[in-house]
Amino acid sequence: MSSSSELPYAADAQVSLSYDELEVLRSQYQKELAQSHVTVQTKFNYAWGLVKSPVHDHQVEGVRLLQDIYRTEPTRRRECLYYIALGYYKMGNYEDAKSFNDFLLEKEPGNLQAQSLAALIEQGVTKEGYVGMALAGGAVALGTLLLAGIIRRATRK
Repeated sequence: MSSSSELPYAADAQVSLSYDELEVLRSQYQKELAQSHVTVQTKFNYAWGLVKSPVHDHQVEGVRLLQDIYRTEPTRRRECLYYIALGYYKMGNYEDAKSFNDFLLEKEPGNLQAQSLAALIEQGVTKEGYVGMALAGGAVALGTLLLAGIIRRATRK
């Protein structure tokens, strides 16, 4: 079974907008910004597109915009929590992703989007843990080899 069928609600974690689609959102945002009146919907749409981008700097900016909306627009907090968590997940910041997603799940325990994102976050944490253990194991092995070499040289003298 593929991960997309196991986690249908977190499919947006892997799907990005095309350059042209993101450009439409950016143009609308920039146009309203130049007029000194950005609507919440335009800002949210642009932030959503940035979070979905594979480009790290876009994700950072998207999370920043979503945090602004979260602070100023109580009616949009639920959506913001999910996409902030998604943004942190995509950046590999699993601790913050888990914090924001857990907060959403506290408010909406039945939220399937947040449940599936929680599973993705756990997979990311597990994978990161395995990589960390492999790096630590490699460092120990290298240290052991270096120490053995030093001991051999010392005993030859």
